[in-house]
Amino acid sequence: MAAAAVRYLRSDRTRTAARMTTGPVEALPRPELRCVGEDERAPVDQAEFRRVLGHFATGITVITAPGAPTAPTVSGAPATDDSEPGEHPDDRPAGFACQSFSSLSLDPPLVVFMVGRTSTTWPRIARAGVFCVNVLGADQGELCRRFAVSGTDKFAGVAHEPAPVTGSPRLIGAPSWIDCAIHAVHTGGDHLIVVGRVEALGTGGDESGPLLFHRGRFGGFATD
Repeated sequence: MAAAAVRYLRSDRTRTAARMTTGPVEALPRPELRCVGEDERAPVDQAEFRRVLGHFATGITVITAPGAPTAPTVSGAPATDDSEPGEHPDDRPAGFACQSFSSLSLDPPLVVFMVGRTSTTWPRIARAGVFCVNVLGADQGELCRRFAVSGTDKFAGVAHEPAPVTGSPRLIGAPSWIDCAIHAVHTGGDHLIVVGRVEALGTGGDESGPLLFHRGRFGGFATD
């Protein structure tokens, strides 16, 4: 199984290298390869994993991407994902709440975020080939909850404008934003590791402090 895993990752790196130019990327399917057999005990209980890792406080971001114009919905066909008749869901911008975000490299300027392989939002971001990281402030917990829910129009009533280079939605009121093109995508178990090349960035002038997530709850930051 270890040898099979190495072969899989090597082939995946070859596909990734071919995608390292600006533009749409392939939304990789969930791999069938397992390095732990179905009859083997997992090394760590998933509930315990979540509990222990929850002690690590993180900031919260909303990753957004512009909608991709597509052919109109066939007359009479049912609309999906809360879209109106004649409107395809991919016409609208995409976005999801993300706490697994980090800076990666200064030269070149790279950032990284992780997204679940079963995410329905990720394929839309992959097709766009670009994204904007919106760092949320202490008073934006409700905005985070909106983008954490699937199957709704997350942008309804949310003020936003196009980021300067990629056109991805830049949320009004977010303390800072990073406008990116997808640089590379790597597999990481049941998640994907998405590397973004920073094209532009800035702050929104909000000095209220960051929105933090710790042990399943939102919190703020206080100085001594």
